Amino acid sequence: MRPITNHLPTAELQALDAAHHMHPFTTNDKLAKKGARIITQAKGVWLKDSEGEEIIDGMAGLWCVNIGYAREEIAEAAARQIRELPYYNTFFQTSHVPAIALAARIAELAPGDLNHVFFAGSGSEANDTNIRLARHYWTLKEQPQRQVIIARKNGYHGSTMGGASLGGMVSMHEQGMLPIPGIVHIDQPYWYLEGGEMTPEDFGLARARALEDKILEIGPEKVAAFIAEPIQGAGGVIVPPASYWPEIQRIVDKYGILLIADEVITGFGRTGNWFGSQTFGIRPHIMTIAKGLSSGYAPIGGSIVCDEVAATIASDEFNHGYTYSGHPVAAAIALENLRIMEEEGVVEHVRDVAHPYLAERWHALGDHPLVGETSLVGLMGSLALTPVKGERVRFASEAGTAGFITRERCFANNVIMRHVYDRMIIAPPLVITPAEIDILMDRATKALDEAYVQLKAEGLLQKAV
Repeated sequence: MRPITNHLPTAELQALDAAHHMHPFTTNDKLAKKGARIITQAKGVWLKDSEGEEIIDGMAGLWCVNIGYAREEIAEAAARQIRELPYYNTFFQTSHVPAIALAARIAELAPGDLNHVFFAGSGSEANDTNIRLARHYWTLKEQPQRQVIIARKNGYHGSTMGGASLGGMVSMHEQGMLPIPGIVHIDQPYWYLEGGEMTPEDFGLARARALEDKILEIGPEKVAAFIAEPIQGAGGVIVPPASYWPEIQRIVDKYGILLIADEVITGFGRTGNWFGSQTFGIRPHIMTIAKGLSSGYAPIGGSIVCDEVAATIASDEFNHGYTYSGHPVAAAIALENLRIMEEEGVVEHVRDVAHPYLAERWHALGDHPLVGETSLVGLMGSLALTPVKGERVRFASEAGTAGFITRERCFANNVIMRHVYDRMIIAPPLVITPAEIDILMDRATKALDEAYVQLKAEGLLQKAV
């Protein structure tokens, strides 16, 4: 990468950032004292910061840059669309070519009878749409009492009022009087720390049957939908036991409730199929999409809706929408992104090349003294850190202490990995090569080594009692 020289010195950029920029999910006064890392350039799987450090991006931005950074074809598609039609809305019985073409392309890619798309600007917005869709659907089906939506603890569905309510994260619910009415949560399928002495299979069945218990508690006639991620992403890349999703499918079919698969992270190749629902055999009525739809090059999201739900909604005016629904530039970028993915065989690369090679290196970390579990589906992986090798136990220290220390060692070694409490997670760009995987894993291993030494020196390798 060529160096970027046309910016202020790092300290001045950090001062301006601290003075005016409010960061998401951040204690901003602490960041102001530390100073934000300033990213100035990116190409492929690599980032460059304002100090000239080259960093391998193990998180694809925020789970989204599937085709890698700085693709000229995307820039050209965006410029062409800006010159032709930079913006128009899809209200007032109006449409435009990019939105039409993208909806049709998504319908071709989506499994089953998911043939209709309601566009949004993000996954959060799309999940707000899903609340409205599910509840209005049942009203039109002359069952207006079906309003309750069941979700999972530690699930993540965005940070809007609706999305954060669907998500099951206590730290978010504590701010803003959440969840909103009509949304309830069941336990997550997290065998590693919650499975006790049960086998993964039995635990998966038990956690799936918690859905049936909740439906019966509420009353089946009052339940509109169940929403879940195929794999919990922001919750720590928690892969459910193999028994979980088939039982969930049986239960939603039995009680005739809508199934919403949140594919914001797992969609568009992340799991080695176009959609995570294909990987796990899920048959959703509605699918939430965003992130990889445009590889993060422009904000866009949406809800892919099955034929029956779409036909029902179509019978009445749906009083819902966004200024930027199906934005023409975002749609053109998404179309070009999907073209690149298909023509370059990106999904096949994940399935046949990148995943098998990463799996060898990733699962080998299971031998590390700080690692208690390794999980990997496609290019979406996690490590459970442990204070005692061979035991599925929590750290005695505050949750996230070990994870934060490990994340800081990752940053120090110029590799981006994220921590969720005491799990380390990765989701690199889908185009990552075996040679780049070696660099990623070598740096990750060094970070784990350094974190282990630090945790041991600080007396933090103690288990909770």
